[in-house]
Amino acid sequence: MVRIVVLNASPHANGATSKLARIAGKGVVDAGGEVEYLRLYDYRVEPCKGCVSEDVKKCYFPCPAYGDDFNKLAQRLIEADGFILATPVYWYAPTGVLKNFIDRLTSLENMIYHTGRSLLDGKVAGFIVAGSDSGVISALSYMMIVMNSMGVLIPPWAIAYTHNVNPLEDEQVVRDAYNVGLNVARAASMLKSGSGAAWYKLDVDLKVLVKVALSEGKIS
Repeated sequence: MVRIVVLNASPHANGATSKLARIAGKGVVDAGGEVEYLRLYDYRVEPCKGCVSEDVKKCYFPCPAYGDDFNKLAQRLIEADGFILATPVYWYAPTGVLKNFIDRLTSLENMIYHTGRSLLDGKVAGFIVAGSDSGVISALSYMMIVMNSMGVLIPPWAIAYTHNVNPLEDEQVVRDAYNVGLNVARAASMLKSGSGAAWYKLDVDLKVLVKVALSEGKIS
């Protein structure tokens, strides 16, 4: 059985985002997975101090810079097979508490410079965004690009979004949210039976790659 964390970044326990997050959880269960719900507003996550910009080796997990709840929450993602980020739109972007959390996830990604592998490498993620005006695509694009840059896999049909204040009136997003959970769990299950090898190869011979780039199509 795979375990999927649904990370809800809405301050409203029964708002549009929370309703869609619960529907995604149903998709996880129907795919044979186990779901855990976490509401970021129930925890304290401080802004990132940017240790990595001073020295790449100063950024690692567990993050040593604070005494907040970040490490506890991040450990849930590490132990899970995948996760779903669900957020309302705040000025064309995720909520501030989710932005802080994503920034702090750099400590997991940056473990590639300590152990050779991002702690998010090979995790599967899906995304849910609710907003009554424009900005849902901006928020989705931001989260998907950052997560993929941290080593996260994004399966087909892994996004759901709506402009409707009451998402239950939007039949498409109800179906989409369900499929986000379903497909994140299905993809995580498929990957769990694989080799488990790291997806990003850090120790590449750059001289060889430069030679390939200059080879005019003659690769050996």
